[in-house]
Amino acid sequence: MGTSELLRIVAFYVFALITLVSAFIAVFYGNILRSVFALLFTLFGVAVLYLFVHADFLAATQLLIYVGGVLVLLLFGIMLTQKMIEVNIRTGRIQFFPAMLALGVMFLFLLFVIFNTQWNIQGAANFQETTSLIGRLLMTDWLLPFEVSSILLLAALVGAVSIARIRRVQQ
Repeated sequence: MGTSELLRIVAFYVFALITLVSAFIAVFYGNILRSVFALLFTLFGVAVLYLFVHADFLAATQLLIYVGGVLVLLLFGIMLTQKMIEVNIRTGRIQFFPAMLALGVMFLFLLFVIFNTQWNIQGAANFQETTSLIGRLLMTDWLLPFEVSSILLLAALVGAVSIARIRRVQQ
């Protein structure tokens, strides 16, 4: 095992640990603003982990959509809502034990699958960039479904705004 391979393995485990710890903080921390900042590190860590498995398109999508869009929207929503800044959101203990039971069952199922699967172990595959191929396919072969889904999402957005406006007028 070479030095570069050892550094790659260490970097993978460091980013996996950062992702897991920040996800734990995001879920269990009482302050919602700090939880969102922990979610930032979680989503960024997931993007880096995508790079380790040569999923460059998924890593870029993770950064642009989740880290760049959704998280900024959450931060603005929290910071612009005056009442939410001073409120500490606490998790309810009623659902804690059923959630831990479901987590344990899922963990045992995953262990069963991991240890009872015949894994096809190969050498490292050659890395091929997928972003340009996906872009080419979206603009040629899959242009019509891509545009139809865009129109459907736009219609859903306009419908949500009109429903919110109707409810605000009724109040």
